[in-house]
Amino acid sequence: MVQILYCVSMTSDSSLPSNGRLGILMPGLGAVASTVIAGVMAARNGTVAPIGSISQMGRIQTDPGNLGSAKPLIKDFAPIAQLDDLVFGGWDPISANALEAAEVANVLTGPDLAAISAELEGVVAMDAVFDQKWVSRLEGVRVKDLPSKWDQALALMDDIERFRTEQECDRLVMVWCGSTEAYQEPSDVHMSLEAFEQGLKDNDDNIAPSQIYAYAALQSHVPYANGAPNLSVDVPAMIELANKLSVPICGKDFKTGQTLMKTLIAPGLKSRMLGLRGWYSTNILGNRDGQVLDAPENFKTKEASKLGVLGTIFEPENNPELYGNIDHVVRINYYPPRGDNKEGWDAIDIFGWLGYEMQIKVDFLCRDSILAAPLVLDLALFMDLAAQKGQSGIQDWLSFYFKAPQFRGDRVEHDLFVQERLLHDKLRELVAS
Repeated sequence: MVQILYCVSMTSDSSLPSNGRLGILMPGLGAVASTVIAGVMAARNGTVAPIGSISQMGRIQTDPGNLGSAKPLIKDFAPIAQLDDLVFGGWDPISANALEAAEVANVLTGPDLAAISAELEGVVAMDAVFDQKWVSRLEGVRVKDLPSKWDQALALMDDIERFRTEQECDRLVMVWCGSTEAYQEPSDVHMSLEAFEQGLKDNDDNIAPSQIYAYAALQSHVPYANGAPNLSVDVPAMIELANKLSVPICGKDFKTGQTLMKTLIAPGLKSRMLGLRGWYSTNILGNRDGQVLDAPENFKTKEASKLGVLGTIFEPENNPELYGNIDHVVRINYYPPRGDNKEGWDAIDIFGWLGYEMQIKVDFLCRDSILAAPLVLDLALFMDLAAQKGQSGIQDWLSFYFKAPQFRGDRVEHDLFVQERLLHDKLRELVAS
C-alpha cells in the first residue's frame, strides 16, 4: 500500500492559531458544499458574519466551575485554523465547479453569488467515485471509469495528494457532503481492514462509494467526518484503520432541521417530567437530497438516523410510565417547488398532571443548506485541531453536530445540551494539552 504523508504544522503555544493552509475536501460538491464555500468566502471578505458557526461565534467558559470566569470566543481560545487559511476542493458526479453547483442548488440569491462568482468557479470538482446502485435517482456524468473499487480508492488517494501539493496545503480534512446512500447493514467485508481491502480488490457489492472515500482519506492520514446517514466510518474496518494510523473520525448525519428541534425540545420535556405519547414528524423538500430520499431504499437510511434520537434522551428504561410506550413516526416527501427551503412539521402528544393530554405543534420553515453549512466548517476546524493534538479514532465530543453520532462504547448521547458540554470540556482539554 502506498502511503500519502500527512503534513502537520504545530505551534509551540497552544493559545496560538494553527499555522499554514488547511485544505477542506468535500465529496459531493452540491448544495451544502457550495454554500459552505460561499459563506466562508463572504465572511473572509467581511460582507457577512459566519452565523451558526460555533467555532467562529460561540464562546466558552474558561473555568466551568467559576461562572465569573472569562468567556472568550472559541476561535480566540482554541488554536484552530483561521478562515483566511482555508482552501476548498471536492468531487462531484454532476457539477463541474462550486459556482455551477450553487446555481443549480439555488440556495443563494443572485447578488450573493455574483460577488464571489469568480472564486466559486475556481473550485473545480474532481471526477467522482459514483455508483447509481446507491443513489438510484441521480445520474453521474463526471465519474471515474476504473476497473475496480481498489483502483477507485487509489485514484482518490492520488487526487488527495495532488490537491495537497497544488494548493500548498499543510494539512487536510475531509467532510462527506454527498447524498444519502441506499440502506445497508454491515456485512462480512466491513468486519476487518483485511476483509475490506480484499473486498475493494474483489469489487464487493457491499462496499459503497462513501466507504471508498473514507478509506482513501484515512490511508492518506486525513481526518474524516461523515455528514450523511450512510454506513461509512462506523464499521469495524474503518475504526480499525483510523486507530491503526491515528486519524480522527466522526459522524454521522448533520443535525440540521427537524432533528435539531427534537434535541432541543425533548430534553426540556424530560427535565419537567412531562410524559410523551407520540411524536409524528414529516418533511417536504425539493432539493437534490429530497430527490434522492424519494427512493425508499435511501429514505430507510435517513429514517434510521432520525428515529434514533428520542430513545436515548428520554431513557424509557428509567421512566417507563412517562416514556415507555412512544409512537415515533418520521416521513419525508419530495416536493420540487420547495427547493432547499425544507419545511418540517411535528405533532407532539404529551401528558401531564393527572394524565391530562396536551399537544405541541412545530412548523419549522428552515433552509437546509444554510443550517448545514456552518456545521461543515466547525467539523473541519475541530477535526483538524484533534489531529494536531494527537487524537485518533472516534471523536465522540463532536456528537453535537450529528443525528446519529459515533460514540466510544455503548452509550450514545443525543441531548443537545449535554453534547454542548462535552464539546466545551474537550476543547478545554485540548487547549491545556
